[in-house]
Amino acid sequence: MVVFGAEKYSGPRPPKADVPFLVHADNLVQTEALEATEEARKGDTAFVVSGTSSSARTPMAEPIFLLRTEKLSAEKLQLFHLEARNGRREVVMPEKKKKDAPKPLKLMVTRLEPNLYRIEANEGLPNGEYGLTPDGSNQVFCFQVY
Repeated sequence: MVVFGAEKYSGPRPPKADVPFLVHADNLVQTEALEATEEARKGDTAFVVSGTSSSARTPMAEPIFLLRTEKLSAEKLQLFHLEARNGRREVVMPEKKKKDAPKPLKLMVTRLEPNLYRIEANEGLPNGEYGLTPDGSNQVFCFQVY
């Protein structure tokens, strides 16, 4: 099948696979790739990464990422707000479903070409710390909205 009007992607390309990059015009800023540790807390599980703020920063309230995949699945990424506490960033997930449990923020994933994806926050993010994480993994890609 031939699709007319579809344009070939001609923008910047991530230099590394399986790491989301923030898009700032024609520049790409690598997100901070970390492994979250799990801590059990009174019926909850906290996922924690070191440091109070990410070195990857964007002024955009609805950030856009580019991801070149080899192992990761772009469709399985989830976005969470991280709280800065005691020199680290964390998100606490209750063992039982609670109304105030953190929910993944909305993302829109667009395939630009095989193994190249545009990922957009589908809602305005207030200033703070955030992490993209593959569902079911402790791998996290952190960034800050300022």
